[in-house]
Amino acid sequence: MVSPPSPSSSSSSSSGLLTVNRHEPELISPAGDTPRELKPLSDLDGQDWLRFMLPLLLFYPQSPSMKGREDPARVVKEALAKALVYYYPLAGRIREGPDCKLGVDCTGEGILFVEADADVSLQELGDSMKPPCGFVNEVLCDVAESGDIIGCPLLSVQASIV
Repeated sequence: MVSPPSPSSSSSSSSGLLTVNRHEPELISPAGDTPRELKPLSDLDGQDWLRFMLPLLLFYPQSPSMKGREDPARVVKEALAKALVYYYPLAGRIREGPDCKLGVDCTGEGILFVEADADVSLQELGDSMKPPCGFVNEVLCDVAESGDIIGCPLLSVQASIV
């Protein structure tokens, strides 16, 4: 289920190219019941040098057929909640067991979602979106800020509406 947005605070970041205004992060849990289980990970997954989150920046233009019809962030949140029923381990948390063995605790706690507003269109960004992207730190939100993966949401999604 999608939890209601918290009106308490938001954050903003700016580069010379764009300004991003982030809403309060929220957890999106599966839209239906999911199994509660522990899925052990391989020994390779437990290596210290692999314990990090991988940032991924994807750009999608807004479909002209959806213009003014529905809130894009709401559509993304509802779709994620439905998908998490089938991909339920993503709504869990990494736990560390005996001998530093990692597993996914399928708790259904949810993934992290941040809605953001940007003051620029994809067309205006042009080639600046190509790697190395000079504004990646303004666009991506590091909510955990610790660099540790234990107990953190396995997936964080930010939808920046332009």
